Amino acid sequence: MYFYICGKIRAVTPTSVLIDNQGIGFLVQISLHTYSAIKDLNEVQLYTHCIIKTESQAVSMFGIYGFADEQERSLFMDLISVSGVGNNTAQLILSSFEPQKLVQSIATGDVAALQKVKGIGSKTAQRIIIDLKDKMGKSAGDFKIPVFEGNTVREESLSALLTLGFSRIPAEKAVERSIREHSTGATVELIIKAALGYLSS
Repeated sequence: MYFYICGKIRAVTPTSVLIDNQGIGFLVQISLHTYSAIKDLNEVQLYTHCIIKTESQAVSMFGIYGFADEQERSLFMDLISVSGVGNNTAQLILSSFEPQKLVQSIATGDVAALQKVKGIGSKTAQRIIIDLKDKMGKSAGDFKIPVFEGNTVREESLSALLTLGFSRIPAEKAVERSIREHSTGATVELIIKAALGYLSS
C-alpha cells in the first residue's frame, strides 16, 4: 500500500495528474479540490489510496487516487466504506464539495445537498448520513484518464466532466452556460463547479 507519492508534475488536469517519481510516471486520479491545490506547483506530494481489481486470473486493474491533504484522503476512505458508494462516486462527491462543506452537510443531515451530486439518490444520501454522521459530527467540532496539454478553459472543463461520467451534450451545455455567466478570466475549477451545479439542478 502506497501512503503517499511525491515527484515532479509532468501534466495535470482537473481529474488527473501525471507525476514523475525517479523516472517512473504515475497517473493519479484527483478531485477538483486537489487540482485547485496543486495546479500551479512544479513538484507535489499527494496522499494516496490504491485500488487493485482482479477480473480474472490473468487480468488485474490498478488505479491510484491522490489527495492534497490527509483530511480529503480520510473523507474518501469514509465515503467508500458506505455501501453503494464506489471510488468514482466518492471522487465526484469530493469534486462537488469543499471538504469542510462536505463534513458539515453530512453532520447536519443535509440529504438535499448530497443528492445534487450525480448518481446520489435519496437512499444513498441517507445511507451516507446514517453511516458517517457521528464521525463527521466529531470532525466538524474539531481507468484510464487522458492527459491533455494546452487546452482552453472550455476544453479542459468539458474533458473533466466527461471523465467524471457526464454525457457530452448536457456537459457541453453546462460548460457553455458557466462560461457565459462568469467573467472571461474564470478559472477551470470555477467553470467546473458551476457546471456541476447546473447539471444537478
